[in-house]
Amino acid sequence: MLETSVRLLRLLSLFQARPGWTGAELAGRLGVTTRTVRNDVERLRLMGYEISSTTGTAGGYRLGAGAALPPLLLDDEEAVAVAVSLHAAAGGTVTGIEETSLRALAKLRQLLPSRLRHRIEAVRDATVSVTGRGPTVDAATLTAVADAVRARETLRFDYRGHDGTVSTRAAEPHRLVHTGRRWYLLAWDTARGDWRTFRADRLTLRVPNGPRFTPRELPDEDAATRVVRGAGSTAWRHQARVRLHAPVEVVADRLTPAAGLLTADGDGALLETGGDSLHDLAGFLGSLGVGFEVLDPPELRAHLRELAARYASAAGVSG
Repeated sequence: MLETSVRLLRLLSLFQARPGWTGAELAGRLGVTTRTVRNDVERLRLMGYEISSTTGTAGGYRLGAGAALPPLLLDDEEAVAVAVSLHAAAGGTVTGIEETSLRALAKLRQLLPSRLRHRIEAVRDATVSVTGRGPTVDAATLTAVADAVRARETLRFDYRGHDGTVSTRAAEPHRLVHTGRRWYLLAWDTARGDWRTFRADRLTLRVPNGPRFTPRELPDEDAATRVVRGAGSTAWRHQARVRLHAPVEVVADRLTPAAGLLTADGDGALLETGGDSLHDLAGFLGSLGVGFEVLDPPELRAHLRELAARYASAAGVSG
């Protein structure tokens, strides 16, 4: 018979693999009686695990979420994934989470066997992060917004626009969207009666939240697509629609989500993008390494003609 401590770990591992078990199933897996299973379940409850039980032929035990955070059992791949994620979070775009992530990573490293520590250190040493160069958002703000999304509660907040003006808004939160550089809130603006995209780093939440609401369905596209399109309309001075002469799968590998909205267009792809200047926008499109046709705006087409003439002259090609 297994020692009690070992048996408890085995029992916990079974619960984390599948939340619900009958008493007979657990007894068979552990090689004990159903009475021992009942005693072991009670021990886990004392340790902080929320385990519900039901009686009858269809009865058994089910692991739920407790009031306190009990120990977790992770396999090798899960432990590596958590550690790498914590390392990435320490240099990410969420304000105030860096120190917390490092503390959690230090605790995890103390428990890892050497074979896993070497794997994590290899990933860390081979990785250079370029995140954190843009605006960051407070972790408490993200948590509060996510809670409101789940609870279906109206958010009240002060919002700082791109021109610096501050307005008081009330909105029904739909989704948080991360584009790789920024966090956005997609919400139904109750005063304007329309969907709006808000940068999370410009939100100052007011408490308490407003009344509960019935969630609305987006009419024609998913949250990520709407946010990318909405964010681009305000983030870029010059907006453009470009037909790329390459399959969408090829182009997608060369773009980040923040670059714009990419959709299939026959054998090619359609990119809705933009830039702070026509020159930067032309350089970005040229860097993709595929042929393209500018659909909008006309100013970008004119700028490309000027560049083409300049480059032709530099190459010694007569007009």
